[in-house]
Amino acid sequence: MKNGKGVWLWQSHAVKSTSYRFRMEVNMYDLIIIGGGSAGLSAAIYALRAKLNVIMIEKLGVGGQIALSDVIENYPGYRSISGSELMSKFESHAKDFGLKIEFGAVEQIIDKGDVKVVKTDSKNLETKAVIIASGAQPKKLGVKGEDELTGRGVSYCATCDGPFYNNKDIVVVGGGDTAVKETQYLSKIANKIYLVHRRDRLRAEKIMQEKLLSNPKVEFLWNSAVDEIIGGKNGVEKVSVKNIQTNEKREVKAEGVFVFVGIIPNTEFINAEKDKGGFIITNDRMETSIKGVFAAGDCRNTPLRQVATAVGDGAIAAVYAEEYISHLEGKSYPKRTV
Repeated sequence: MKNGKGVWLWQSHAVKSTSYRFRMEVNMYDLIIIGGGSAGLSAAIYALRAKLNVIMIEKLGVGGQIALSDVIENYPGYRSISGSELMSKFESHAKDFGLKIEFGAVEQIIDKGDVKVVKTDSKNLETKAVIIASGAQPKKLGVKGEDELTGRGVSYCATCDGPFYNNKDIVVVGGGDTAVKETQYLSKIANKIYLVHRRDRLRAEKIMQEKLLSNPKVEFLWNSAVDEIIGGKNGVEKVSVKNIQTNEKREVKAEGVFVFVGIIPNTEFINAEKDKGGFIITNDRMETSIKGVFAAGDCRNTPLRQVATAVGDGAIAAVYAEEYISHLEGKSYPKRTV
């Protein structure tokens, strides 16, 4: 080996091995589902029943945001069930049909026509179609006590959790359309609502403002921000509110805090058409602006973000993804219409 020949042979072999390992990392599927929440799991069940070769990619853990809800009372068939238990049932159902789940972060989807390449932080996966069910996450306040009490008094969904605060005092944070709309809804349930807003006026539509400003159940804390959410083993007990002009603080007794300061869709990895909020625009078949790529659930532009609607989205996306795949060879898939 002193003449170097053996060394060059060994290096050549190493290069070939590296190339081989790279090729092994690229796998081909009929369908890749991105996201393991209610929309993604629903899509998986329908796709697997259609005998598609499916894999799900989930970034953190199966279940999505709804898994953080302590109690769900508006999903048909369950009078009362925790979010984690419901999602566990969804996951078990999908796995009964043979669902494969890989954990990783999707970084990019590359459109190569009939083939899509899904790049994760560990590998490249090839597929004929993609369903994006990556969900969305609420913007948080970033204050002490918020994370610890999420699901135990801190909520980001009035429809989901409002009924648990019947005749109780609560705090709502925000001043836009969503905050005003949800405060009006919560006022039908709660005893009293403290609405905390950083400005001295609401930003919602005038007609919505007028209704809320005349609501006797609502006390407005203008030019203010939540400084801390305080609670114990039973949940939220009180909220520290700071006036951002005077720095004066006061504590408000409340058993719930509803935060409506915005929502962020998990859609940064896809270049499909989106609205100004970053939500993916689809038609009624859940098709995006990219042929062969579908979107379902909270990541898409939808008027309602609930488990029931996400399940429906997932089912529709899977049915039309299967139809798209079946038409690939004949190139006769119907044109997308919005």
